[in-house]
Amino acid sequence: MAKQNTVQKVEELVKPYAEELGLKIWDVTFKKEGSEWYLRIFIDKEGGVSIDDCVDLTHAVSKPLDEADPISQNYMLEISSPGVERELTREEHFAENIGAPVMLRTIRPIDGARDFKGSLKSYENKTITIELENGEELTLEKKETNFVKLDDFDIKDFV
Repeated sequence: MAKQNTVQKVEELVKPYAEELGLKIWDVTFKKEGSEWYLRIFIDKEGGVSIDDCVDLTHAVSKPLDEADPISQNYMLEISSPGVERELTREEHFAENIGAPVMLRTIRPIDGARDFKGSLKSYENKTITIELENGEELTLEKKETNFVKLDDFDIKDFV
């Protein structure tokens, strides 16, 4: 089974359980790390995700996942928040965060740099435009990036 198919099947299976608990599926990944496979379900909700939300969804979806058996090999199930510096991976992530501060890392250097910060100006046809901190614009295809993450973490908010 292709990884993308696996992710789609898992998301379709767990989405109703998440919605019943007032949660939104932010992303689903299925990756091999070392010798282990990890199924990660990232959840979100207004006001933030608590550990109880993660536990509740784990309890709600463990049995249905086992019964549907969308993954043939053994794996570790992890359910968590996407975090403060959440990665933008889907079209709706970009659409919901136009104007937000972002950081991105390119696969190949651009003028000697791979890390950029700025404000997400647009996302159309898998093309990202950010207004850099110096006022210049950077436009590139999503496939040219290692990641694009929200950059709204400020330590002062937590002290």
